[in-house]
Amino acid sequence: MISHLIGIVFEKGVRFAIVDVGGVGYKVWATDDTLHQLKIGTESNLRTHHTVREDAQELFGFLEEDDLKLFELLLGVPGIGPKTALNILNVATPETLRRSITSGETAYLTKISGIGKKTADKIILELREKLGRDEGGTTLKEEVDALEALKSLGYSHSEAREGLKRVPAHIEGTSARVKAALKLLGK
Repeated sequence: MISHLIGIVFEKGVRFAIVDVGGVGYKVWATDDTLHQLKIGTESNLRTHHTVREDAQELFGFLEEDDLKLFELLLGVPGIGPKTALNILNVATPETLRRSITSGETAYLTKISGIGKKTADKIILELREKLGRDEGGTTLKEEVDALEALKSLGYSHSEAREGLKRVPAHIEGTSARVKAALKLLGK
């Protein structure tokens, strides 16, 4: 199995990058955040999850170990495949997803493409104990609302996510997070 790649980013597309490792180009599926941080022509070190199926082999790459661990936990939920797990990680930060799962919040999981009410309930049932107790903080609903607000103000998905990631965790509530993100994005 391929557990990581160190190579030059050769090309980027929608939801994937081609990483040249010793003259071989590996297509690596990734979140928008990961793709935003990868620069063509620069070396990158991606932690990967290698999926082997009857008809295909695919690599899913992450810059952070935390993202990879959450991705692999999501894959352990019956009915969640790698593309759906990637879509889930595209919605909010791993910390926000953890808090939402541990608090049993399904409303915004169901807004993710490929996730219905039953699947959202299954995710919470399967992962609540594995992720630990809810510690408060920003909920998935607040994070998604803040993301949508920034996008409606003209920021791209990746710019909005990047801005919200830099907002300190102690700032809670949709409007407070949007205001803080706007200050950071304006710099």
